[in-house]
Amino acid sequence: MSAFTQLLKNNRNYRFMWSGQVVSEVGDHFNNIAVLSLAMEHPHSGLVVTGVFLSRAVSMLVAGPIAGVLLDRMNRKRVMIASDLVRAVIALGFIISLTYKEDWLLYVLSALLMFASPFFTSGRASILPSIATAEELHIANTMTQTTSWASLTIGAFLGAVGLQAGYVVAFGFNALSFIISALCISQLRRPEGFRAVGAEKKQTTTGFAQYREGLRYIRKTPLVAGVAMVSVGWASGGGAAQILFSLFGEKVFRAGPAGIGIIWGCAGIGLLIGGSTGYWLGKRINFVQYKRTIAIVYVIHGLAYILFSQMPTIAWACVFIALSRGAVAVSSVLNFSQLLHHVEDKYRGRVFATLESLTWSTMMLSMMAAGAASTTYSPRTIGVWSGAISSTTAIFWTWADWRGWLTEPPVQEVAPMDEVMP
Repeated sequence: MSAFTQLLKNNRNYRFMWSGQVVSEVGDHFNNIAVLSLAMEHPHSGLVVTGVFLSRAVSMLVAGPIAGVLLDRMNRKRVMIASDLVRAVIALGFIISLTYKEDWLLYVLSALLMFASPFFTSGRASILPSIATAEELHIANTMTQTTSWASLTIGAFLGAVGLQAGYVVAFGFNALSFIISALCISQLRRPEGFRAVGAEKKQTTTGFAQYREGLRYIRKTPLVAGVAMVSVGWASGGGAAQILFSLFGEKVFRAGPAGIGIIWGCAGIGLLIGGSTGYWLGKRINFVQYKRTIAIVYVIHGLAYILFSQMPTIAWACVFIALSRGAVAVSSVLNFSQLLHHVEDKYRGRVFATLESLTWSTMMLSMMAAGAASTTYSPRTIGVWSGAISSTTAIFWTWADWRGWLTEPPVQEVAPMDEVMP
């Protein structure tokens, strides 16, 4: 833990960025709980929830290319602040849906909120190598990701509690969280600013052409393409967990809301332990060992998820879901550390926005598929298929490595020490 506290103590820029992340992500989960609860009050609630997920998936796919190009053309700090302020307005807009209970209003607001998200989250990933030294980058990446996982657990719990005070309070807190985040990001300082390398030059290509250039960079950089492949592969089965956790808590183990909370809590604990493990491994393994580790943890993840779905008691189910999520966390920390060290600065916005849009869109489509399947198949059957689909990513990753495709790209420069100290 000392490495985490030292990073916050010594690196002013990261301290402000992390503070903004904590507040805004907890607010995000307030919104998620409130929107889904509100959707359940509508007639044909199942269709409304599906519509919310679909609107989010489509908007994320559309937002990814736009966010990536803007982050590589403009001042990334200003793009992040704009994203926060826009999301604050949209969050307040949900209050309108309390009076005008129209299904389409939830779809539009959910889509707009998700559309604005990658401009901030991909921007945060893009500027991380600019505010952390080479020695700090791995710990900064680990802390950023584990914070997201912790805020998921804490935010979901606080969101459920916050709803007791009413939807207006929940949506109001969500809006306030974005404003606080914008204030934190506004405090970032760097002599060169936060534009990508070469972004200050006059742009002679269209945004579409620039996005295609980013896709070509991903395709011609096997490691980046490989990480994209396993991220989408995991999301194709992992997204179903958002539905399955509720089904297992309520229907399989008949533990009610407490059962759902216990499963989510154990999944969160697994993510935090896995994040710490990924940090420990990342400092000790070389590139060849990293590639082997990714294949191993995806096998562990898939098998543990299958076992979770077949356990007779909630206690044993929690053990295996924690193991499954721990394996995912190890993979995520190691993969993103590699991307932060190897992706060229001028492509970071497009790379991270593309990965985020593909992963989240796949996750939401997986949620929809699991929700639809739950009307015909048992949660245990859906769990087996979800675990099996996720674990197949290990096969493709291993095959690509065996063919010699996953070569290590050149290491990119990061911020010098005198630019990140307080």
